Amino acid sequence: MKYDIILFDADETLFDFKKSEKEAFKNSMIEFKFDYEENYHLEVYKNINTAIWKEFEEGLITQEKLKVERFKRLSDRLEVKFDELEFAKAYMKHLSLGSFLYDESEEILNSLYENHRMAIITNGLRDVQNGRIKQSKVAHLFEAIIVSEEVNVSKPNPKIFEITLDSLKFTDKSKVLMVGDSLTSDILGGINYGVDTCWYNPGRIKNSTSIKPTYEINSLYQLNEVLK
Repeated sequence: MKYDIILFDADETLFDFKKSEKEAFKNSMIEFKFDYEENYHLEVYKNINTAIWKEFEEGLITQEKLKVERFKRLSDRLEVKFDELEFAKAYMKHLSLGSFLYDESEEILNSLYENHRMAIITNGLRDVQNGRIKQSKVAHLFEAIIVSEEVNVSKPNPKIFEITLDSLKFTDKSKVLMVGDSLTSDILGGINYGVDTCWYNPGRIKNSTSIKPTYEINSLYQLNEVLK
């Protein structure tokens, strides 16, 4: 067996974060008495959130500041005043309740569990990921669930991979595979640490970057072929 350890990203790899985000944002907007229009408000927020998480990956903003700053930017963009801190708290509360696995996730994880040790590495926020992932129905299949805010380092920094492998008491990098949907976070992080990587690309997006994964799959079921 080529790989003993499989490291998974969580959101947009195993869990449908877009669905969680959509529900949490809608419920927060309603809670704050907005006349909510999904096609407008959600798109504005998603653009802001994508940009700010990119800043986080590049070390330009801390996770602590990110929590509220994204809603300050939303307030500015919408030209509507509201309490950004209280909105952030409401959003985090709603988001922590939204644990949606992709249809294939549970089946493939259960099948891999028989012969592989597994862990999750996520760049999420502690309060959110503890509710969504650590209390999910697949949590027991993972020996470790490493949340960046809890260990004060995030992908693509190789340190978070080192922390994960240390928690598993495993040192042979040649026996480790990192699986995730983000080239700049999951795949670059795995490359930086020196392990093989598998890019989960269900949208069949063209890779026009210099980041080259060891494998590319369009369905989680294809992991079975990779692992052979």
